Amino acid sequence: MGSRFELPPRLVDWSILGAVCFAVATGLLGLVSGRTGDAWVFVTHGIGGLSLVLLLFWKLRRVRHRMTNRVAWDRHTPLSILLGIVAIAALATGAYWAFGGRLGVGPWTLLFVHMALGVLVVPLVLVHLRGRFRAPNTDDFAGRRTTLSGLAVVGFGALTWRLQREANQLFGLAGADHRFTGSREDGSGEGNAFPVTSWVADDPDPIDPDDWQLQVGGRVGRELAFDGGALDSDAGRRTVLDCTSGWYSTHDWRGVRVGDLLDSAEPTDEAQWISFRSVTGYRWSLPIEEARDALLATHVDGERLSHGHGFPLRLVAPGRRGFQWVKWVETVEVRRKRDASEWLAIFVSGFDETSADRATDRR
Repeated sequence: MGSRFELPPRLVDWSILGAVCFAVATGLLGLVSGRTGDAWVFVTHGIGGLSLVLLLFWKLRRVRHRMTNRVAWDRHTPLSILLGIVAIAALATGAYWAFGGRLGVGPWTLLFVHMALGVLVVPLVLVHLRGRFRAPNTDDFAGRRTTLSGLAVVGFGALTWRLQREANQLFGLAGADHRFTGSREDGSGEGNAFPVTSWVADDPDPIDPDDWQLQVGGRVGRELAFDGGALDSDAGRRTVLDCTSGWYSTHDWRGVRVGDLLDSAEPTDEAQWISFRSVTGYRWSLPIEEARDALLATHVDGERLSHGHGFPLRLVAPGRRGFQWVKWVETVEVRRKRDASEWLAIFVSGFDETSADRATDRR
């Protein structure tokens, strides 16, 4: 695209920062977005990321002589080169995944690599701008060219996103079968055959059902305890488990409706949130009305849950992403406020269960 529709240099730099922050923010928001109504998060994430392609093209075209001429280097140049490499790698891995690519790096899927690179770009951009700080002035925003160039950036991202979707359909690429979240199907309807994954390092030893009980307490009129046999129920539902590592799987889950447990425990008027806690200390909370519609599953597609999938009990939360489907559940706590410490627990539960326990706030 010619210079006629190119943003002024300072605006290019700051637009790159804005586009990077937008792409990272929508990417992180996508980790907790699993309902079909959340599709806009992933659409705008793709458009924002692809808009960066045009901005980086303008940027690299402008600085290519400084980058290729070793004599013109200064102390900031190596970081600038690293930033360019990481940014291009983040865009390339995201695009390859969108077209259905399955290349991974060790135990990590390509989608995880894309997310890691995207997050790494942010501090690199900030340090880069600190070393070459030039604030835009009023002249940079003046004139029709700036407006047209800004529209061109967004239009390029939107058009490229649309063409990518059409190319997947036209050429029958694997990306055409991705869910709106970008996840690919794996193991639907095959019982425990779908992938076994854990958030960070959450991976306890197998649980002896004879030594296990489900405790229901907190803001309730009656505290309850159930062993495994008492939780054998015919309640079930068919729903999608969508993992943030890049796969989804549709199954028939069977177990106990959380709403039935709550009715038996008689929540007080203060009850607003339900916290589901694993034997590891890992936990996640749902608003009480949403939790009533959730399931504590004992079976998947007629098979007893395997240890890796949460035996003896796992949360099935329709519309939530996989890391929110707590496995190895041993406690259902009715709360007045959301358990803010769950954001710490999901990261440390596999490393230091004791620390996660101390972080619990039961107010």
